[in-house]
Amino acid sequence: MRRLPLLALMLICPGLALAEPVFYPAVSGNATAPTLIVYSSLDEPLAQPMIRGFQAANPDVAVSYEDMLTGEIYDRIVRETDAGKPTADFAFSSAMDLQVKLSNDGYAQPSNLPMSGLWPKWANWRNTAYALTFEPAVFVYHKPSFVNEQPPSSRAEFVDYLKRKGDAVHGRIGTYDIERSGVGFLFMARDQEQFGDIWSVIGAMGAAGVKLYSTSSAILERVSDGRFVLGYNILGSYAADWAKRNPQVGIVLPKDYTVVMSRIGLVPQAAANPELGRRYLSFFMSKEGQTVMARELQIPAVSPEVTGENTANTMQALLGAQLRPVPVSPGLMVYLDQVKRARLIARWNEVLRTQ
Repeated sequence: MRRLPLLALMLICPGLALAEPVFYPAVSGNATAPTLIVYSSLDEPLAQPMIRGFQAANPDVAVSYEDMLTGEIYDRIVRETDAGKPTADFAFSSAMDLQVKLSNDGYAQPSNLPMSGLWPKWANWRNTAYALTFEPAVFVYHKPSFVNEQPPSSRAEFVDYLKRKGDAVHGRIGTYDIERSGVGFLFMARDQEQFGDIWSVIGAMGAAGVKLYSTSSAILERVSDGRFVLGYNILGSYAADWAKRNPQVGIVLPKDYTVVMSRIGLVPQAAANPELGRRYLSFFMSKEGQTVMARELQIPAVSPEVTGENTANTMQALLGAQLRPVPVSPGLMVYLDQVKRARLIARWNEVLRTQ
């Protein structure tokens, strides 16, 4: 693989100079092979096993992979499409609301694939936007801090723990800053829908001096070294990756309910080569692709064909109705309503500040 020269990119796409695609030549060695263009919020190093798997099955296809923020993916697809220019062949993003909005507003095209009919109904919006991962929001904890007691396993237990421990845990709790973290806002919005007493949880965290961060790694790093004892609503795939490398990090799927989010893949309406985009999406949905994702990327698979530890099949068999997947539907766009968003954030800040 190689990075495209930054100067060349600046000449081709003025105003997008900070984007630096990573180029994977066709494994066949064909220098004139067609190039699949991917816009993705998944860090490029993490995506490599999936790209290699796709190229092994498609040796005459090169890949240009652009790792960018979720908002940038949405903005760029809209901007390029509205300007009458080609855009990515495939878009993969954890911003479920923005991906569904692209689909709903005509910026994505249907992809009728072999797996479309078998895909879970909650994970498929009109064969246009597909949930490709199954990622719970979890509690994380510092194992050495819980030698003498069990970590909280529900929101009620979480609140009870904070109240009992008082000063001993003050300033040692972390969660997402919902103003800066899209996934943090999504989890909080779902909490408000699923749990009538959610503001008691937020209030208890405020009283415990909760620290807010925009990234999972910032919280997990602090739980790992013991600066934090607990993290609330942390994206499970990142937590699992940290726990694998740091045995002092523990994970709990809250037993009252566990919100599950997904990364959504789609083929943009103005894709430069939609056939390649659909081929990549088809690989993502295949048994082989979903297995690579579960085993090598450590991101739980959605496919009903895939079994094993890191899959929706296994989680649902073990936990059943405890899991609450976020459906891929226009209902997600409620979170983009600026008035409702501002109202939720204002109450969040007020509860934290009051405490």
